[in-house]
Amino acid sequence: MQTLLVEFGMGTSLRRGDYTQAAKRAVQDALWHNSINLAELFGFDKEDMRITLDVGVQHPEKVDRDALKAVFPYGHVTVNVAQGGLDVPRPEGEGNPTIMANVALCVGFDMERADD
Repeated sequence: MQTLLVEFGMGTSLRRGDYTQAAKRAVQDALWHNSINLAELFGFDKEDMRITLDVGVQHPEKVDRDALKAVFPYGHVTVNVAQGGLDVPRPEGEGNPTIMANVALCVGFDMERADD
């Protein structure tokens, strides 16, 4: 795969302690930064896109990878979740922390393709 675009995003779950929601918001943040039509520029279908999503949160096991894949309307998505992000304790010391998730979203294509 030839990577053609990298975007970064940050998302939060302020009160619910939801790592997946924070990660989804980070993905949306990264997606909203970009409006480049890469597929058309290189003569590919949008379904040909190869998307690698790297997510950082304090508790990677609490992220629903399928929910993150569902954010993308097309393409082949690979989700990697690792230790990262930040959990910020509530000022009053009770309840769920504010969760911050960070993502790096890489988009590319298999540039060597067989013509029909």
